[in-house]
Amino acid sequence: MMSKFSLLKKYKATAVKNKNNGKVLDLFSGCGGLSLGFQRAGFEIVAGVDHDQSALKTYEKNLKAKALSLDLANDLWVEEFKKQTDTDRIDVLIGGPPCQGYSLTGTRNAKDPRNKLYNAMFVAADALKPKVILIENVRGMATLFDGKAKAQVVAEFQKRGYEVDAKVLDAADYGVPQHRLRLFFLAIKKEYGPLMLPDPLLEKDSLITCADAISDLPFLDIEKAEFESSTYLKAPENEYQKLMRNGSDSIANHEATRHKDFVIQTIKQVPEGGNHKDLPKGVGESRKFNEAWTRYSSQKPSRTIDTGHRNHFHYSANRVPTVRENARL
Repeated sequence: MMSKFSLLKKYKATAVKNKNNGKVLDLFSGCGGLSLGFQRAGFEIVAGVDHDQSALKTYEKNLKAKALSLDLANDLWVEEFKKQTDTDRIDVLIGGPPCQGYSLTGTRNAKDPRNKLYNAMFVAADALKPKVILIENVRGMATLFDGKAKAQVVAEFQKRGYEVDAKVLDAADYGVPQHRLRLFFLAIKKEYGPLMLPDPLLEKDSLITCADAISDLPFLDIEKAEFESSTYLKAPENEYQKLMRNGSDSIANHEATRHKDFVIQTIKQVPEGGNHKDLPKGVGESRKFNEAWTRYSSQKPSRTIDTGHRNHFHYSANRVPTVRENARL
């Protein structure tokens, strides 16, 4: 296995542009995370499809590709896609169908209609004949409801002549300073295979840590009324920080939340790497679930970052991470 920073050097060396490795369609694209990875690896992005207008505007601006608002619950969407792109075949189909019904933080409702939206991937497979299909979803999909959803996805692709590999991957094993476990399906037409999902690239004791990711950002101490900074005060300390700066000499969205005093006093009592279980009796008892009052460890990747910002705290500052810190992680 590689060291964490040699892995990043390899990533930078292989992140190519304008090299046509194939045409990609991204369903449930959001603002384009999966598309960005494929684009950096030299693929041509034909379009991203979603219904959220803000996400589509972001997608179009950053990916410089078509962003289409289509109803993926209606099988006729694929004909509209063909009309709007003048495309009837693609090489790679990617997507992250909505996961709320399977999420460990969601309702876990087997009848949630959003659980069936991955049928759009099968519609696209039939109509557009991709060589390769990649689906990303929450890990709960692998086991909840007796694993029926996972088994159905595998069976549907096998029925269409694909070989399928499916397993849970942790982003931290591949150079992201965040433990983020997601279930991936990789399906490839048998004539092009075999193709397998990757084994971990980093040892468990050599992962990129929170400090590796954000220690070069100005330290914001809200108790000293230090709430915002847009200027770097020191040079990047490692390859990850160089990669994240991307040549920029200014910082956007590095602004601290103005917490109430009782929140600050509670955070102060959580040790680095600790959570609500480490608080004295009677302190912070309004939040007692698993993620409550979690302070990151500087020497480990962060916990999974979600759309909430109330339960995870900086490893040494008594506040939640800034938007920029969360982006780095």
